[in-house]
Amino acid sequence: MLRDAGCTTRHAPLTGSRSEEELVELLTGVDAVIAASDPFTASVLAAAPALRVIARTGVGFDAIDVDAATERGIVVCNAPGVNRQSVAELTLAFLLMCARHINPVVTDVRSGGWGRPSGTELAGTTLGVIGLGAIGRAVAQLATAFGMRVLAHDKLIDNVYADQHGIEAVPLEQLLSSSDFVSLHLFLGPETHHLINAERLAMMKPTAYLINTSRGPIVDEAALVEALRTNVIAGAALDVVEQEPLAPDAAIRTLPNVVLTPHIGGSTRQARDRSGLIAAHSVIKVLRGELPDNAVNEPRAMGYQRV
Repeated sequence: MLRDAGCTTRHAPLTGSRSEEELVELLTGVDAVIAASDPFTASVLAAAPALRVIARTGVGFDAIDVDAATERGIVVCNAPGVNRQSVAELTLAFLLMCARHINPVVTDVRSGGWGRPSGTELAGTTLGVIGLGAIGRAVAQLATAFGMRVLAHDKLIDNVYADQHGIEAVPLEQLLSSSDFVSLHLFLGPETHHLINAERLAMMKPTAYLINTSRGPIVDEAALVEALRTNVIAGAALDVVEQEPLAPDAAIRTLPNVVLTPHIGGSTRQARDRSGLIAAHSVIKVLRGELPDNAVNEPRAMGYQRV
């Protein structure tokens, strides 16, 4: 698609975290970039004078300094909803793993044991969804199909949608104290950074589990480690952490009541196919001087036209 639009493409597959210097070298002479979660800081953007558009293949864009991009006339785009089903299904997998103690059971069997701990059925338990956007809604639908009661908290909650789908809209404190599982589906920003801290973890049931498939810094990781060590909550399942990749000696790696995966929520063939196509469309539109569908900054001030 990009070549048919007249673009020359370069592929730089990610094999680990990149330094700013490596990223600057990759961006030399580049007009557009389709990016995953590389950090596009103000200094990186300043070193890429030809750059006109950054198209993220996911929903979040917190790794991009959007203000610096806007100042330089760079359009920033994301791909909302592209990984909705993929992330929702991983969240459901986490619910099942926590409810049936899959992680410790597998570890026990691999080490020669044959312990058979009693788990719990999801049916009849309560799921608290914090953030009822596209992914939160998909999670709520899957949970409802399993017979779970669903509570939701969102600053901009659609009460009509919630009522139509049997979702109870409640204050955050009530959600935390009433839920057997709490699942996070929020953007990362100043208001959500460390939203789940020691005080809010203490509001949860000691039998409850925290699930995070959104952004790591929404949870105060040090507070979570302490809560897990002291049985303030029963466990956690995390696809994201505060610093990625997770340090080899990170304390949270050592806890038996944690399920950890390396940010694979959107890593399905279907989601990656969709995200690549959406990002390519955004790049082509910007290079043609058109307003892209999924711009997150203010491209109209830069002279782009909606077509």
